[in-house]
Amino acid sequence: MKKVVIAGTHSGCGKTTVSLGIMAAFTKKGKKVSPFKVGPDYIDPGFHQFVTGNFSYNLDSYLLDSDTIRYLFNKSTCGTDISIIEGVMGMYDGFGTEKDNGSTAHVAKIIKAPVVLVVEAKAMSSSVAALIMGYMMYDRDVEIKGVIFNQVSGQKHYDMLKSIVERELKIKCLGYLPNKEDISLKSRHLGLIPAQEAKELNKKVDRLAEFTEDYVDLDALEDIANAEDLKPVNNPAESIMSEYKGLKIGVAMDKAFSFYYHHNLQLMEETGVKLLPFSPISDSKVPDKIDGLYIGGGFPEVFGEELEENVSMRENIKSFLDKGLPAYAECGGLMYLTKGIVDLQGKYHDMVGFFNAESVMTDKLNHFGYVDIETKSGIKIRGHEFHRSYVKENEKLDYYYNITKHREDFTDCWKGGLMKNNVIAGYPHIHFYSNLDFLKEFLNRCVKLKKILGGGR
Repeated sequence: MKKVVIAGTHSGCGKTTVSLGIMAAFTKKGKKVSPFKVGPDYIDPGFHQFVTGNFSYNLDSYLLDSDTIRYLFNKSTCGTDISIIEGVMGMYDGFGTEKDNGSTAHVAKIIKAPVVLVVEAKAMSSSVAALIMGYMMYDRDVEIKGVIFNQVSGQKHYDMLKSIVERELKIKCLGYLPNKEDISLKSRHLGLIPAQEAKELNKKVDRLAEFTEDYVDLDALEDIANAEDLKPVNNPAESIMSEYKGLKIGVAMDKAFSFYYHHNLQLMEETGVKLLPFSPISDSKVPDKIDGLYIGGGFPEVFGEELEENVSMRENIKSFLDKGLPAYAECGGLMYLTKGIVDLQGKYHDMVGFFNAESVMTDKLNHFGYVDIETKSGIKIRGHEFHRSYVKENEKLDYYYNITKHREDFTDCWKGGLMKNNVIAGYPHIHFYSNLDFLKEFLNRCVKLKKILGGGR
């Protein structure tokens, strides 16, 4: 099993650029790359998929236990040549201040993967050795096997850094990316890139692959990636495999709604659910004879005008939900199901109108980070919030979640997750493997309605 974690000393050090470059270079060499992202992020996995042509999966040790992570990692690497796991923030940054807290280092230990540390070395010389030494010594159970430098002024600068680090730390320097050309990809989700820019993105990825081939020792990196295989782990969802055979769930999937954990979608299919993608922007109605809807997150505020113009889709969804069709919606999906969205320019866009409330965009994060959730039915599950909008109530709403956010110095609690008829919609993004009961509750609602109606809508 070839696997390597690309970690960073801090956010913004260049680990995404380095990770994408490595993925692109190996893909160009004809290798099948399985990409992963540590943490709950959706944006970087979108770029991973664009570069490799393969789904990128999230590995999050706050949302998921260690055995589940090992199972999902093994499952998602079958038939591939090498796994590239992009870290999150700084290598030891996660939830709280403990070492094993959802950090990149924690995930690397769980999957027994060697680490390559990305170091921004602009204007540095001997101090870089002290910096790297600190990362190596902080947790000796983390196997830092190599270093890649970013923002290096040229070959002479790199040769100096390499001489210092390999002499003092006995660790392999694998190369660098120069700072003479902008080869980084901005933090824009692929759904936000207009069609006319797609060609330019391809050019940038090609250039990034060439830079990586020229400046990074890919053979040495591949040698480092030879690591111990993980022992087989039992499927934590074995009890519900094929349990829901025959169910049909419509999944909102277009440039406005694209934030899904791919393991969630795969799990639903493995339980027997047939997923039917549809576009709230371009389709006139939901798929025929569905038993439920899944509307994920994304950027409905960016595409508010297009969503508003599709009156037939909005009316079609509202009609079904009013009649009792079960649905689960997250973040952007919640916003879509409200009466309308007020965008950052103050413009109002009509949405589905199932919930008598409005979604209002702001220029600041309203909630950000990991949360613990307890549903009205008693299900406990972990999630992650990241949104710049809030729901403005037009009437008293029924909340389904009690949400808790634990901080170092205090605990914050609030109500969330709107409930109406058979619809649950909330801001938290939820990984179904965090607690299978959450998924089962939704699918059981779909089964109940299917039995009442005798075969779906």
